[in-house]
Formats: sequence, C-alpha cells, structure tokens
Amino acid sequence: MSAAPPSPRRASLDRRMCVAANRWGARRAIGVFFGAISRLGDGVFWYSLMTVIAVVGGWRGVSVAVQMAITGLTALMLYRVLKRWTRRPRPFRTCPGVIAHVPPLDEFSFPSGHTLQAVSFTVVAVSHYPMLAPFLIGFAALVGASRVILGLHYPSDVLAATAIGGGLGTLSLWMERALL
Repeated sequence: MSAAPPSPRRASLDRRMCVAANRWGARRAIGVFFGAISRLGDGVFWYSLMTVIAVVGGWRGVSVAVQMAITGLTALMLYRVLKRWTRRPRPFRTCPGVIAHVPPLDEFSFPSGHTLQAVSFTVVAVSHYPMLAPFLIGFAALVGASRVILGLHYPSDVLAATAIGGGLGTLSLWMERALL
C-alpha cells in the first residue's frame, strides 16, 4: 500500500527544484561540502554531540543524551515504516537530470531520514541547551539541503521530514515533562 501521489503541479515544482539543486551540487567544492555534511548527518555528529553533552553536562547531560538517543531510535523506526509504506523512488532513479552524488543508504526517498533525525535531535538538544540553537539549527538545515543537492531526496521529502522530526522532538519534550 502506498500514499496518494502528489498533485501534478506540486510534483512538477518538486522535480524542478530537485533538478536545480542537484545541478548546483555538481560543482566539485559544493558536492564535497554537502557530501561531508550528509556523512556527518549519518550519525557521527549526533553521537558525538550526545557524548559531549553526557560528559560535560553531568547527570543532567546524561539525561539529555538518553532522551536524544530514545528520540533518535523512535525517529529511525518511524522513518523506516514510512519509507516502506510510501515506497517513493529516489529522484536520481526517476527524475531525468538528477544524479546521485553519493550512494544512498536505502532504497526509498520519503521521508528523509537524515533530516528527520537532525530536526528531532535539534529540538531536544536546543530545548535543554538554547545556546546551541544557532549552530544546531544551521547544521540541521544543511543536512536537509544536502539530501536534495546530492540527488537523494525531493524537497518535499525534506519538508515532510522537518515537520515529522519537529513533531517527534516536541512529543519527546512533552513526554519528559509529563513523566517528571
């Protein structure tokens, strides 16, 4: 079973934006930069951040790191279910003019798991450490952009993942407050 396809007008805009971003990413320096951002967004950056928060933040930091880890595991399960349900092909497979600048981690496009994780981690971390907001929000935005520029996602995949990740991060914070 798959989700209803987007309207032709929205699909056309999504494809045009994808092609334009992907062409921009064909420039060597831009491709290398966004490839590195995407690779960091695979988890290396977030696991390192959780470790630093746990080590530097004492018991409060350990609690925040655990909350981020639980939120991240929930995001992982959620986006895997959504990808299997929607089964949307990646743009480099179906959209003429789009090439994958890096190999994908899985087969389907919707939603962007990198973006979903980045946004949910950012919401939780910034709630506890607001001084990290400019850095983490900027990094999460770059992760989302990287996925389109590298030809692995449509802009709508990233926008949906941003909304889902924001909701998941907010739900995590709500649950934390309800349990304490």
